Amino acid sequence: MPSRRNNIELSAGEVDAYIDSRKTIIIVSNGVGGYPHPMPMWFYRDADGVVYCTTFRKSQKVLNYQRDPRATLLVESGIEYSELKGVVVYARCEIIDDVEAVTDTLVRINTRGQSIDDTQRQSIAGGMVKSAQKRVLLKFHPERYVSWDHAKLGGVY
Repeated sequence: MPSRRNNIELSAGEVDAYIDSRKTIIIVSNGVGGYPHPMPMWFYRDADGVVYCTTFRKSQKVLNYQRDPRATLLVESGIEYSELKGVVVYARCEIIDDVEAVTDTLVRINTRGQSIDDTQRQSIAGGMVKSAQKRVLLKFHPERYVSWDHAKLGGVY
């Protein structure tokens, strides 16, 4: 029986639209003991598909990515089997310790989907500087995608 993998795979445009429709992404780092370390994070993506999150400088995620920059990212949805949909992104994590970059990312994450002007952006950024000083930016450079949408099977498994 031929593989139906191609039947459920998302197109590049569908991948972009699906990821951008989600608020939370699961980032997975490689833990020191060999176990995966998954964590849910709010995020935003730029036009090139690069994923940005922030986390506290002293977090386990940062230690893990300093040791091994390989990352697996997951966005998923669905309750019933016929509704399961998701994208896995294999990526490399770059850690950026820059308050301005962290602040900008916090603003982008917290205003996703909203139209704000420069005055509003500056006001929001001003309120985030204190938190940004304790954080770093996790910048995930995608290398490969795996996707699925069981709804494309039309109820036939």
